[in-house]
Amino acid sequence: MAKTEADIQREKEMQQAEELLFAGHQELGFAKGLFLGRFVADWAMPYPTFGASQQTELDAALAEVRQMLDQELDPSQIDRESNIPQDLIDGLARAGVLGMTAPQEFGGRGFSQMQYCKVLEEIGSRDASVSVFTNAHHSIGIRALLLFGTREQKTRWLPKLVSGEQLAAFALTEENAGSDAANVQMTATPTEDGSAYILNGEKRYITNASIAQVLTVMARTPVPGKEGKTAITAFLVTPDMAGFEMIEPRMPKLGIRGTATGRFALRDVRVPKENILGPLGKGLRVALTVLDFGRTTFGACCMGAAKTCLRLAVEHANTRRQFNKTLGDFDLVKKKIGRMAADIYAMEAMTQVTASLIDRGLEDYMIETAMLKVFTTDRLWDAVNDAFQINGGSAYFNDKPLERMLRDARINQIGEGSNEVLTSFIALVGMRGPGMEFKEIYDTMLKPWRQDRMKAWSAGKNRFNAAVKIPSVPVNSESLRGYASQLGRAIWRFNLMVNRALIQYREPILDMQLVQERIAGAAMEMFASACVLSRLDSELQSGSRNGSGPGGNQRAADLFLRQSLSRIRRFMSDLSGNHDKALLATANSVLGKEDPAGLNGR
Repeated sequence: MAKTEADIQREKEMQQAEELLFAGHQELGFAKGLFLGRFVADWAMPYPTFGASQQTELDAALAEVRQMLDQELDPSQIDRESNIPQDLIDGLARAGVLGMTAPQEFGGRGFSQMQYCKVLEEIGSRDASVSVFTNAHHSIGIRALLLFGTREQKTRWLPKLVSGEQLAAFALTEENAGSDAANVQMTATPTEDGSAYILNGEKRYITNASIAQVLTVMARTPVPGKEGKTAITAFLVTPDMAGFEMIEPRMPKLGIRGTATGRFALRDVRVPKENILGPLGKGLRVALTVLDFGRTTFGACCMGAAKTCLRLAVEHANTRRQFNKTLGDFDLVKKKIGRMAADIYAMEAMTQVTASLIDRGLEDYMIETAMLKVFTTDRLWDAVNDAFQINGGSAYFNDKPLERMLRDARINQIGEGSNEVLTSFIALVGMRGPGMEFKEIYDTMLKPWRQDRMKAWSAGKNRFNAAVKIPSVPVNSESLRGYASQLGRAIWRFNLMVNRALIQYREPILDMQLVQERIAGAAMEMFASACVLSRLDSELQSGSRNGSGPGGNQRAADLFLRQSLSRIRRFMSDLSGNHDKALLATANSVLGKEDPAGLNGR
């Protein structure tokens, strides 16, 4: 049977995904382990903490940052004037924030990712524009240079970027390239003598675009020796290059108004080959690696903002009186506050654990950073909405911070990969492990004489063991063993659920996003629960050693575990009992699309 255009396109997309995501070193991390029915304990346990010297260093840095922000930061002014004042940027530079994880030899402070996340949490608790500006400059701006730059490039560019004399931006997004990062259309054509590349195209929605002196720009270059084939390469571009045109320096927008989000064009811009960042044709790998780092600080900023929401909600609930009671006396208000506290505990635990994966030098944590980004941005949106509701009508007016925070928070579920795209990514990359094992078994059943049939034996053994063995979740505190047992059983059930979905749907599952959403949702909740268990276990053990009882955090952690385990069960039960066909039929009818299931009118 001849292949259709859709089949050919699917094969092309799968090949590109394989080359991009699975060409490098692969290791069994925590998230991938979940899909295989395993609990990879050493990725989350024991809970990561700071050493004494690191904590001292961090405390001093936080004190300096807080003092500077108290003096220089006015969130209302930034929002009103749509600008971050230069004095504040200079203050961030003096406090070391703009080059905090850069090596000391280049003027940085050499902080770990965990330490840096604590600093970004503080900034995120005060103003989203400043945290996004900082993330764009450091977490994805100079991070590419730190990770992929040559010695010469680092020596040339880093000192001024770290000191704040120059600012950085990361330019990936185009009209048809955003969450679909592989669809970059900007071209980079080599000159005849091979000494430079000529860049042409436009970029938009680029944070810091009009204030940056160094931009990491993604463009499509020819693949040597392969006529007509191109790949994405990262270039270091400066706005003083001839042909660099700033089309819109500051694009008006709903929230994070202080950030300089711009649109620019490169028209026959000559960029020396020495400005290629990372290997030729590996720009997408550069981009995805950088985003892994950015998503951890993204999570820290959201967590800081959520803590502010909780503080504002508690203050209002304890002072506002209605019907001869404070709002905090009403159960529906308590419901919101309790949920916020539980979610914030989990956000903090997930951020700390995920950042520690980077600091430990582990590899292949793409799924964990994607989970952190989706979880924290969704939970911040819930927190803002709940705090807004508790504060009532007063929150709606622009003399209160929640009005601004509501507008600022909305971008989080879109930026650095939309949550819908990342949800599918989590499910599909996670399912690849068991899917490949089933493929080995299936291929050997068709061709028993295969030379590599022992792979099928190993795959079958893995699938059998995962089906009959409930993984152990090790905790030290006796009071947590019940939760640990429930999580282990949930992982076992999750593996069976993934197996069933792969066998039932096979290749069409690649397009079944409602199925993917439930699989990814369950996996994210299991990761969150594991991080919460790890953190709570550490706090309980620390409390028992120093003779003190657990703090108020224990109740928030306990509530989160109860609710999270319930959500996991609901995700799994909804895979077999749902209204997906009716929902899709309704949507197709409204969209004017063909109804493949023939369910319209039912």
